[in-house]
Amino acid sequence: MNSFSEIYNSVLLYFKDMVAKGELSPTAYDLWIKDIVPEKMEGSAVHLRVKNEMSRSVVESKYADMLKTAFNSVIGFEPDISISVESQPADDADTGNDMPANPDLRAAYRNAEYLYTFDTFIVGKSNQFAHAACVAVANNPGYVYNPLFIYGPPGMGKTHLLQAVSNQLKTDHPEMAIVYVTGEAFTTELIESIQKGKNMEFKHKYRSADVLLMDDVQFISGKESTQEEFFHTFNELRSLGKQIVLTSDRPPKDISSLADRIKSRFEQGLIADISTPDFETRMAIVKRKALLLDLSLDEEVITYIATRLKANVRQLEGCVKKLKAYQHLMGTSPTITQAQAVISEILTDNDSSPIGTDNIISEVAAVYSVRVDDIRSDKRSKQISTARKVCAYVLKELTPMSLKQIGAELGNKDHSSVSGYINDVRKMMNEQQVTHDNVEDIIRNLRSRV
Repeated sequence: MNSFSEIYNSVLLYFKDMVAKGELSPTAYDLWIKDIVPEKMEGSAVHLRVKNEMSRSVVESKYADMLKTAFNSVIGFEPDISISVESQPADDADTGNDMPANPDLRAAYRNAEYLYTFDTFIVGKSNQFAHAACVAVANNPGYVYNPLFIYGPPGMGKTHLLQAVSNQLKTDHPEMAIVYVTGEAFTTELIESIQKGKNMEFKHKYRSADVLLMDDVQFISGKESTQEEFFHTFNELRSLGKQIVLTSDRPPKDISSLADRIKSRFEQGLIADISTPDFETRMAIVKRKALLLDLSLDEEVITYIATRLKANVRQLEGCVKKLKAYQHLMGTSPTITQAQAVISEILTDNDSSPIGTDNIISEVAAVYSVRVDDIRSDKRSKQISTARKVCAYVLKELTPMSLKQIGAELGNKDHSSVSGYINDVRKMMNEQQVTHDNVEDIIRNLRSRV
Protein backbone atom coordinates (compact mmCIF):
# COMPACT_ATOMS: atom_id res chain seq x y z
CA MET A 1 0.00 0.00 0.00
CA ASN A 2 1.67 3.14 -1.18
CA SER A 3 -0.88 5.79 -0.30
CA PHE A 4 -2.69 6.79 2.85
CA SER A 5 -5.92 6.64 0.86
CA GLU A 6 -5.34 2.94 0.16
CA ILE A 7 -4.55 2.31 3.80
CA TYR A 8 -7.72 4.02 4.91
CA ASN A 9 -9.84 2.07 2.40
CA SER A 10 -8.56 -1.08 4.10
CA VAL A 11 -9.50 0.43 7.48
CA LEU A 12 -13.04 0.97 6.20
CA LEU A 13 -13.14 -2.66 5.05
CA TYR A 14 -12.22 -3.64 8.62
CA PHE A 15 -15.24 -1.68 9.92
CA LYS A 16 -17.53 -3.18 7.26
CA ASP A 17 -16.40 -6.60 8.40
CA MET A 18 -17.33 -5.61 11.99
CA VAL A 19 -20.80 -4.69 10.71
CA ALA A 20 -21.11 -8.04 8.93
CA LYS A 21 -20.16 -9.88 12.13
CA GLY A 22 -22.65 -7.88 14.20
CA GLU A 23 -19.88 -6.19 16.20
CA LEU A 24 -20.90 -2.72 14.95
CA SER A 25 -24.39 -1.57 13.97
CA PRO A 26 -24.96 -0.47 10.37
CA THR A 27 -26.48 2.77 11.68
CA ALA A 28 -23.34 3.59 13.69
CA TYR A 29 -21.17 2.91 10.64
CA ASP A 30 -23.30 5.10 8.36
CA LEU A 31 -23.63 7.94 10.84
CA TRP A 32 -20.15 8.17 12.36
CA ILE A 33 -17.57 6.13 10.41
CA LYS A 34 -18.47 6.28 6.71
CA ASP A 35 -18.04 10.04 6.31
CA ILE A 36 -14.69 10.35 8.09
CA VAL A 37 -12.20 11.91 5.68
CA PRO A 38 -8.57 10.65 5.74
CA GLU A 39 -6.24 13.64 5.53
CA LYS A 40 -2.68 12.44 5.98
CA MET A 41 -0.32 10.15 7.84
CA GLU A 42 2.93 11.49 9.26
CA GLY A 43 5.09 8.85 10.88
CA SER A 44 2.95 7.31 13.61
CA ALA A 45 0.38 10.12 13.52
CA VAL A 46 -2.88 9.80 11.58
CA HIS A 47 -4.93 12.88 10.80
CA LEU A 48 -8.66 12.48 10.09
CA ARG A 49 -11.41 15.01 9.47
CA VAL A 50 -15.16 15.05 10.25
CA LYS A 51 -18.00 17.42 9.38
CA ASN A 52 -18.72 19.04 12.73
CA GLU A 53 -17.98 19.21 16.44
CA MET A 54 -20.70 16.74 17.35
CA SER A 55 -19.21 14.12 15.03
CA ARG A 56 -15.76 14.70 16.45
CA SER A 57 -17.07 14.36 20.00
CA VAL A 58 -18.81 11.07 19.26
CA VAL A 59 -15.94 9.58 17.23
CA GLU A 60 -13.33 10.54 19.82
CA SER A 61 -15.32 9.22 22.76
CA LYS A 62 -16.78 6.04 21.22
CA TYR A 63 -14.78 4.97 18.18
CA ALA A 64 -11.18 6.11 18.70
CA ASP A 65 -10.08 2.74 20.11
CA MET A 66 -11.81 0.92 17.24
CA LEU A 67 -9.99 3.13 14.75
CA LYS A 68 -6.64 2.35 16.36
CA THR A 69 -7.39 -1.38 16.26
CA ALA A 70 -8.46 -1.13 12.63
CA PHE A 71 -5.26 0.70 11.66
CA ASN A 72 -3.22 -1.85 13.62
CA SER A 73 -4.76 -4.66 11.56
CA VAL A 74 -3.69 -2.88 8.37
CA ILE A 75 -0.30 -1.29 9.14
CA GLY A 76 0.87 -3.36 12.09
CA PHE A 77 0.79 -0.72 14.84
CA GLU A 78 -1.65 1.58 16.61
CA PRO A 79 -1.13 5.17 15.44
CA ASP A 80 -1.80 8.40 17.33
CA ILE A 81 -5.09 9.64 15.89
CA SER A 82 -6.11 13.29 15.70
CA ILE A 83 -9.49 14.41 14.43
CA SER A 84 -10.17 17.87 13.06
CA VAL A 85 -13.39 19.53 11.97
CA GLU A 86 -14.08 20.83 8.48
CA SER A 87 -13.50 24.56 8.23
CA GLN A 88 -16.61 26.52 9.16
CA PRO A 89 -17.51 30.08 8.21
CA ALA A 90 -16.58 32.55 10.94
CA ASP A 91 -20.22 32.87 12.03
CA ASP A 92 -20.31 29.15 12.84
CA ALA A 93 -17.28 29.24 15.13
CA ASP A 94 -17.72 27.85 18.62
CA THR A 95 -17.98 30.80 20.99
CA GLY A 96 -17.74 28.73 24.15
CA ASN A 97 -21.24 29.84 25.16
CA ASP A 98 -24.55 28.01 25.02
CA MET A 99 -25.74 30.56 22.45
CA PRO A 100 -24.61 29.52 18.92
CA ALA A 101 -22.51 31.94 16.89
CA ASN A 102 -24.44 31.47 13.63
CA PRO A 103 -27.06 34.26 13.37
CA ASP A 104 -29.91 32.01 12.17
CA LEU A 105 -29.35 29.41 14.83
CA ARG A 106 -28.77 32.11 17.46
CA ALA A 107 -32.13 33.67 16.58
CA ALA A 108 -33.85 30.31 16.94
CA TYR A 109 -32.23 29.79 20.33
CA ARG A 110 -33.43 33.20 21.50
CA ASN A 111 -36.99 32.05 20.85
CA ALA A 112 -36.39 29.19 23.27
CA GLU A 113 -35.06 31.35 26.10
CA TYR A 114 -38.51 31.97 27.48
CA LEU A 115 -39.34 33.99 30.57
CA TYR A 116 -39.95 32.07 33.76
CA THR A 117 -43.69 32.66 34.04
CA PHE A 118 -46.66 30.53 35.01
CA ASP A 119 -47.72 30.49 31.34
CA THR A 120 -44.48 28.80 30.28
CA PHE A 121 -44.51 26.25 33.10
CA ILE A 122 -45.70 22.78 32.04
CA VAL A 123 -48.05 21.47 34.72
CA GLY A 124 -48.35 17.74 35.39
CA LYS A 125 -49.12 15.36 38.21
CA SER A 126 -45.59 15.68 39.57
CA ASN A 127 -45.77 19.46 40.12
CA GLN A 128 -49.42 20.58 40.05
CA PHE A 129 -49.69 21.08 43.82
CA ALA A 130 -46.53 23.21 44.00
CA HIS A 131 -47.67 25.17 40.94
CA ALA A 132 -51.09 25.87 42.45
CA ALA A 133 -49.52 27.00 45.71
CA CYS A 134 -47.19 29.41 43.90
CA VAL A 135 -50.07 30.87 41.88
CA ALA A 136 -52.03 31.41 45.10
CA VAL A 137 -49.05 33.18 46.71
CA ALA A 138 -48.53 35.39 43.66
CA ASN A 139 -52.21 36.38 43.75
CA ASN A 140 -52.31 37.05 47.51
CA PRO A 141 -48.77 37.68 48.81
CA GLY A 142 -48.50 37.54 52.58
CA TYR A 143 -51.98 36.15 53.12
CA VAL A 144 -51.78 32.50 52.08
CA TYR A 145 -49.14 29.81 52.53
CA ASN A 146 -46.56 31.88 54.37
CA PRO A 147 -43.92 30.64 54.29
CA LEU A 148 -44.23 28.45 51.21
CA PHE A 149 -41.53 25.77 51.08
CA ILE A 150 -41.04 23.86 47.80
CA TYR A 151 -38.64 20.93 47.61
CA GLY A 152 -37.51 18.42 45.02
CA PRO A 153 -34.41 17.18 43.16
CA PRO A 154 -32.41 19.57 40.95
CA GLY A 155 -33.77 20.35 37.50
CA MET A 156 -37.46 19.87 38.30
CA GLY A 157 -38.63 23.47 37.90
CA LYS A 158 -38.35 24.91 41.40
CA THR A 159 -36.41 27.94 40.18
CA HIS A 160 -38.92 28.42 37.36
CA LEU A 161 -41.79 28.59 39.87
CA LEU A 162 -39.88 30.92 42.17
CA GLN A 163 -39.13 33.30 39.32
CA ALA A 164 -42.70 33.01 38.04
CA VAL A 165 -43.90 34.29 41.42
CA SER A 166 -41.42 37.15 41.15
CA ASN A 167 -42.39 38.05 37.58
CA GLN A 168 -46.11 38.11 38.31
CA LEU A 169 -45.64 40.21 41.44
CA LYS A 170 -43.49 42.70 39.55
CA THR A 171 -46.30 43.07 37.01
CA ASP A 172 -49.18 43.21 39.47
CA HIS A 173 -47.41 45.08 42.28
CA PRO A 174 -44.57 47.21 40.84
CA GLU A 175 -44.38 49.09 44.14
CA MET A 176 -43.28 45.97 46.03
CA ALA A 177 -39.67 45.34 47.06
CA ILE A 178 -39.04 41.80 45.81
CA VAL A 179 -35.74 40.15 46.74
CA TYR A 180 -34.62 36.96 45.01
CA VAL A 181 -31.45 35.25 46.26
CA THR A 182 -29.93 31.79 46.48
CA GLY A 183 -28.87 30.34 49.80
CA GLU A 184 -25.27 30.32 48.61
CA ALA A 185 -25.38 33.97 47.48
CA PHE A 186 -27.01 34.99 50.78
CA THR A 187 -24.09 33.39 52.65
CA THR A 188 -21.46 35.00 50.43
CA GLU A 189 -23.11 38.41 50.68
CA LEU A 190 -23.29 38.18 54.46
CA ILE A 191 -19.59 37.29 54.73
CA GLU A 192 -18.64 40.21 52.47
CA SER A 193 -20.84 42.63 54.41
CA ILE A 194 -19.12 41.65 57.65
CA GLN A 195 -15.65 41.96 56.10
CA LYS A 196 -16.44 45.40 54.64
CA GLY A 197 -18.30 46.69 57.68
CA LYS A 198 -21.60 46.91 55.79
CA ASN A 199 -23.69 44.63 57.96
CA MET A 200 -26.40 47.25 58.49
CA GLU A 201 -26.86 47.68 54.74
CA PHE A 202 -27.18 43.90 54.43
CA LYS A 203 -29.82 43.74 57.17
CA HIS A 204 -31.77 46.62 55.63
CA LYS A 205 -31.82 45.03 52.18
CA TYR A 206 -33.38 41.79 53.36
CA ARG A 207 -35.51 42.97 56.28
CA SER A 208 -37.20 45.68 54.25
CA ALA A 209 -38.32 43.25 51.53
CA ASP A 210 -42.02 42.84 50.83
CA VAL A 211 -41.33 39.42 49.33
CA LEU A 212 -38.28 37.25 50.00
CA LEU A 213 -37.64 34.45 47.52
CA MET A 214 -34.73 32.17 48.46
CA ASP A 215 -33.62 29.39 46.12
CA ASP A 216 -31.64 26.40 47.43
CA VAL A 217 -32.06 27.34 51.08
CA GLN A 218 -30.31 24.08 52.04
CA PHE A 219 -26.99 25.84 51.39
CA ILE A 220 -27.28 27.77 54.65
CA SER A 221 -27.23 24.51 56.61
CA GLY A 222 -24.22 24.08 58.85
CA LYS A 223 -23.27 27.77 58.56
CA GLU A 224 -23.97 29.16 62.03
CA SER A 225 -23.60 32.88 61.39
CA THR A 226 -25.66 32.66 58.20
CA GLN A 227 -28.41 30.74 59.95
CA GLU A 228 -28.43 33.27 62.78
CA GLU A 229 -28.88 36.18 60.38
CA PHE A 230 -31.48 34.32 58.33
CA PHE A 231 -33.45 33.40 61.47
CA HIS A 232 -33.80 37.03 62.52
CA THR A 233 -34.58 38.15 58.96
CA PHE A 234 -37.26 35.47 58.69
CA ASN A 235 -38.85 36.46 62.00
CA GLU A 236 -38.82 40.15 61.10
CA LEU A 237 -40.52 39.59 57.76
CA ARG A 238 -43.11 37.20 59.17
CA SER A 239 -44.01 39.61 61.96
CA LEU A 240 -44.67 42.29 59.33
CA GLY A 241 -46.81 39.98 57.21
CA LYS A 242 -44.30 39.82 54.36
CA GLN A 243 -44.30 36.85 51.99
CA ILE A 244 -41.51 34.26 52.10
CA VAL A 245 -41.04 31.52 49.50
CA LEU A 246 -38.20 29.01 49.78
CA THR A 247 -36.93 26.10 47.68
CA SER A 248 -34.68 23.21 48.64
CA ASP A 249 -33.57 19.85 47.32
CA ARG A 250 -35.08 18.14 50.38
CA PRO A 251 -37.79 18.74 53.00
CA PRO A 252 -36.88 20.71 56.17
CA LYS A 253 -36.73 17.60 58.36
CA ASP A 254 -34.00 16.12 56.13
CA ILE A 255 -31.67 19.15 56.23
CA SER A 256 -29.60 17.64 59.01
CA SER A 257 -27.44 20.53 60.17
CA LEU A 258 -30.15 23.16 59.93
CA ALA A 259 -31.07 24.65 63.31
CA ASP A 260 -34.26 23.18 64.77
CA ARG A 261 -35.74 26.63 65.34
CA ILE A 262 -35.41 27.36 61.61
CA LYS A 263 -36.90 24.00 60.63
CA SER A 264 -39.89 24.72 62.85
CA ARG A 265 -40.39 28.08 61.11
CA PHE A 266 -40.36 26.40 57.71
CA GLU A 267 -42.91 23.84 58.86
CA GLN A 268 -45.33 26.54 60.02
CA GLY A 269 -46.39 27.23 56.45
CA LEU A 270 -47.13 24.99 53.47
CA ILE A 271 -44.65 22.39 52.24
CA ALA A 272 -45.05 21.24 48.63
CA ASP A 273 -42.89 18.81 46.70
CA ILE A 274 -41.96 18.50 43.02
CA SER A 275 -41.04 15.03 41.81
CA THR A 276 -39.75 13.55 38.58
CA PRO A 277 -42.10 14.48 35.71
CA ASP A 278 -44.31 11.67 34.44
CA PHE A 279 -44.27 10.51 30.83
CA GLU A 280 -47.10 12.79 29.67
CA THR A 281 -45.42 15.84 31.23
CA ARG A 282 -42.10 14.94 29.63
CA MET A 283 -43.79 14.66 26.24
CA ALA A 284 -45.38 18.08 26.70
CA ILE A 285 -42.03 19.64 27.68
CA VAL A 286 -40.27 18.25 24.61
CA LYS A 287 -43.06 19.45 22.30
CA ARG A 288 -43.09 22.93 23.85
CA LYS A 289 -39.31 23.33 23.57
CA ALA A 290 -39.30 22.08 19.98
CA LEU A 291 -42.08 24.54 19.09
CA LEU A 292 -40.14 27.44 20.59
CA LEU A 293 -37.06 26.42 18.60
CA ASP A 294 -39.05 26.03 15.37
CA LEU A 295 -37.88 22.40 15.31
CA SER A 296 -40.09 19.77 13.69
CA LEU A 297 -39.86 16.47 15.56
CA ASP A 298 -41.66 13.28 14.60
CA GLU A 299 -43.92 11.87 17.30
CA GLU A 300 -41.66 8.80 17.34
CA VAL A 301 -38.62 10.93 18.20
CA ILE A 302 -40.52 12.87 20.87
CA THR A 303 -41.71 9.62 22.45
CA TYR A 304 -38.20 8.22 22.40
CA ILE A 305 -36.74 11.29 24.13
CA ALA A 306 -39.49 11.33 26.77
CA THR A 307 -38.97 7.61 27.40
CA ARG A 308 -35.20 7.77 27.77
CA LEU A 309 -34.72 11.04 29.67
CA LYS A 310 -36.58 10.76 32.95
CA ALA A 311 -34.36 12.52 35.47
CA ASN A 312 -35.29 16.17 35.05
CA VAL A 313 -36.57 18.98 32.86
CA ARG A 314 -33.09 20.36 32.08
CA GLN A 315 -32.10 17.12 30.35
CA LEU A 316 -35.20 17.21 28.15
CA GLU A 317 -34.70 20.83 27.13
CA GLY A 318 -30.98 20.30 26.59
CA CYS A 319 -31.68 17.36 24.30
CA VAL A 320 -34.04 19.39 22.11
CA LYS A 321 -31.55 22.26 21.86
CA LYS A 322 -28.78 19.86 20.78
CA LEU A 323 -31.06 18.35 18.16
CA LYS A 324 -31.76 21.84 16.84
CA ALA A 325 -28.02 22.44 16.50
CA TYR A 326 -27.62 19.04 14.88
CA GLN A 327 -30.33 19.86 12.33
CA HIS A 328 -28.60 23.13 11.53
CA LEU A 329 -25.19 21.50 11.07
CA MET A 330 -26.33 18.41 9.17
CA GLY A 331 -29.22 19.94 7.24
CA THR A 332 -31.55 17.04 8.04
CA SER A 333 -34.53 16.58 10.34
CA PRO A 334 -33.62 14.82 13.61
CA THR A 335 -33.98 11.05 13.58
CA ILE A 336 -34.15 8.40 16.29
CA THR A 337 -30.48 7.62 15.66
CA GLN A 338 -29.48 11.23 16.17
CA ALA A 339 -31.62 11.43 19.30
CA GLN A 340 -29.81 8.35 20.59
CA ALA A 341 -26.44 10.01 20.07
CA VAL A 342 -27.51 13.23 21.80
CA ILE A 343 -29.09 11.39 24.74
CA SER A 344 -25.95 9.29 25.12
CA GLU A 345 -23.89 12.48 25.41
CA ILE A 346 -26.28 13.99 27.96
CA LEU A 347 -26.33 10.90 30.16
CA THR A 348 -22.55 10.53 29.95
CA ASP A 349 -22.04 14.20 30.83
CA ASN A 350 -24.34 13.86 33.85
CA ASP A 351 -22.60 10.74 35.07
CA SER A 352 -19.17 12.33 34.89
CA SER A 353 -19.86 15.88 36.05
CA PRO A 354 -16.89 16.91 38.18
CA ILE A 355 -17.17 18.66 41.53
CA GLY A 356 -14.38 21.21 41.58
CA THR A 357 -11.76 21.10 44.32
CA ASP A 358 -12.16 24.83 44.96
CA ASN A 359 -15.92 24.38 45.37
CA ILE A 360 -15.38 21.66 47.96
CA ILE A 361 -12.88 23.68 50.00
CA SER A 362 -15.04 26.82 49.80
CA GLU A 363 -18.12 24.93 51.00
CA VAL A 364 -16.26 23.46 53.98
CA ALA A 365 -14.72 26.83 54.81
CA ALA A 366 -18.17 28.45 54.86
CA VAL A 367 -19.62 25.75 57.12
CA TYR A 368 -16.78 26.04 59.64
CA SER A 369 -16.54 29.86 59.38
CA VAL A 370 -12.88 29.88 58.34
CA ARG A 371 -11.11 31.24 55.29
CA VAL A 372 -10.01 29.07 52.38
CA ASP A 373 -6.46 30.34 52.89
CA ASP A 374 -6.60 29.17 56.51
CA ILE A 375 -7.43 25.62 55.43
CA ARG A 376 -4.41 25.60 53.13
CA SER A 377 -2.15 27.15 55.75
CA ASP A 378 -0.23 25.60 58.66
CA LYS A 379 -2.51 27.16 61.29
CA ARG A 380 -3.61 24.67 63.93
CA SER A 381 -6.53 26.22 65.78
CA LYS A 382 -9.26 23.68 66.51
CA GLN A 383 -11.73 25.24 64.05
CA ILE A 384 -9.23 25.43 61.19
CA SER A 385 -7.83 21.98 61.90
CA THR A 386 -11.29 20.44 61.88
CA ALA A 387 -12.18 22.19 58.61
CA ARG A 388 -8.93 20.95 57.04
CA LYS A 389 -9.67 17.37 58.09
CA VAL A 390 -13.21 17.55 56.76
CA CYS A 391 -11.87 18.90 53.45
CA ALA A 392 -9.61 15.87 53.15
CA TYR A 393 -12.51 13.53 53.87
CA VAL A 394 -14.89 15.20 51.40
CA LEU A 395 -12.23 15.40 48.68
CA LYS A 396 -11.65 11.67 49.09
CA GLU A 397 -15.40 10.98 48.94
CA LEU A 398 -16.24 13.14 45.93
CA THR A 399 -13.14 13.06 43.73
CA PRO A 400 -10.79 10.41 42.31
CA MET A 401 -7.80 12.26 43.81
CA SER A 402 -5.03 10.31 45.53
CA LEU A 403 -3.97 11.11 49.09
CA LYS A 404 -0.87 12.82 47.68
CA GLN A 405 -3.00 15.02 45.41
CA ILE A 406 -5.36 15.89 48.27
CA GLY A 407 -2.36 16.84 50.39
CA ALA A 408 -1.12 19.16 47.65
CA GLU A 409 -4.52 20.91 47.57
CA LEU A 410 -4.46 21.39 51.34
CA GLY A 411 -1.15 23.23 51.44
CA ASN A 412 1.31 20.46 50.56
CA LYS A 413 0.42 18.17 53.45
CA ASP A 414 2.06 14.74 53.23
CA HIS A 415 0.36 11.43 52.45
CA SER A 416 0.32 10.17 56.04
CA SER A 417 -1.17 13.43 57.36
CA VAL A 418 -4.04 13.25 54.89
CA SER A 419 -4.69 9.63 55.79
CA GLY A 420 -4.81 10.66 59.45
CA TYR A 421 -7.24 13.52 58.68
CA ILE A 422 -9.64 11.14 56.96
CA ASN A 423 -9.51 8.60 59.79
CA ASP A 424 -10.10 11.38 62.34
CA VAL A 425 -13.21 12.54 60.50
CA ARG A 426 -14.58 9.00 60.28
CA LYS A 427 -14.11 8.67 64.02
CA MET A 428 -15.72 12.07 64.72
CA MET A 429 -18.68 11.21 62.50
CA ASN A 430 -19.24 7.99 64.47
CA GLU A 431 -18.96 9.72 67.83
CA GLN A 432 -20.42 13.19 67.18
CA GLN A 433 -23.84 13.61 65.60
CA VAL A 434 -23.19 17.27 64.77
CA THR A 435 -20.05 16.37 62.77
CA HIS A 436 -21.89 13.57 61.02
CA ASP A 437 -24.72 15.92 60.03
CA ASN A 438 -22.36 18.71 58.91
CA VAL A 439 -20.31 16.41 56.69
CA GLU A 440 -23.36 14.71 55.19
CA ASP A 441 -24.92 18.10 54.39
CA ILE A 442 -21.70 19.36 52.80
CA ILE A 443 -21.56 16.32 50.53
CA ARG A 444 -25.25 16.54 49.67
CA ASN A 445 -25.01 20.25 48.88
CA LEU A 446 -22.00 19.76 46.61
CA ARG A 447 -23.60 16.88 44.75
CA SER A 448 -26.75 18.88 44.14
CA ARG A 449 -24.74 21.47 42.17
CA VAL A 450 -23.71 19.12 39.34
